Order: sequence, then C-alpha cells, then structure tokens
Amino acid sequence: MESYSIKPIGFIHSTLKDRSKAPRQGSEGAPDAWLEMAPEFMDGLHGIAVNHELILVTWLHKARRDVLKVHPRSNKSLPLSGVFVTRSPDRPNPLGLHRVKVLEILERRLKVGPLEAIDGTPVVDIKLALSQSTELFTTIGTGQE
Repeated sequence: MESYSIKPIGFIHSTLKDRSKAPRQGSEGAPDAWLEMAPEFMDGLHGIAVNHELILVTWLHKARRDVLKVHPRSNKSLPLSGVFVTRSPDRPNPLGLHRVKVLEILERRLKVGPLEAIDGTPVVDIKLALSQSTELFTTIGTGQE
C-alpha cells in the first residue's frame, strides 16, 4: 500500500496538556488556543480575519493508530463501534476536524477557539468554514448543484 506524507503548517499552543483531561468537542468547555504558523506558510493566511470561522485539520499525534473499534465517548456501557462512525481520535489516520472562530491575529499566531486540541498538536490544513447558504451560492451555475 502506498504511503503519503503530511507536513505541519503550524502547531497548537494550548492550556490543555493532557489528552485524557481534554474535552471531547470544542463546545464542551474547551479553551481558546493559539495556532502558531510556520513562516513558510504565512502567505496562505492572506484574507483571513478576526471573526472568520475556520476548520482546522490537525494530526492527532497522541492517538493510537492500531485501533479500529471503540466504545463511543469511552463509555463501556455502549457497544463497540467502528472508529469511522465515531469521533474517536484513535484511528488509522488520526486527523482531527475543529470548527473554530478567529479571535485575534498577532504576527504568525492566530488565537482561535474554542479548541479541544492539546498543546503541541500539529495543524496540517486550514479551511474557511462555509455556511450552508454560502456553499449553495458557490455551486449555483457551476453544474455541481
């Protein structure tokens, strides 16, 4: 099987240090955090502004990659489920998706939140979070409706 490489574009700096103590989702009490961008990727931020909503794609570097079944939300009373129907960080390719709001921009750093990723988490991509109406608008007339 072919393998692929991913290069981090930045890293998360957060007060969350321990994976076991991090909230499962940003909306469950996650703090704001800083995304520090690598200098060579700064031009990719052109146009991002405070109050924009973004999707951060992270590499969950503390995840186990040999896990294919989990008890959802680590609740042993729930039946085992395949990782692809859960939000478990433990999976063959541990990519995290985090919808955040840009709160501040300071040189190479973006303050974003809420973010449940732990300190040191590599960020591998950033995408502008589109509203449903924006997504519909951008597909009108493109043959993708």
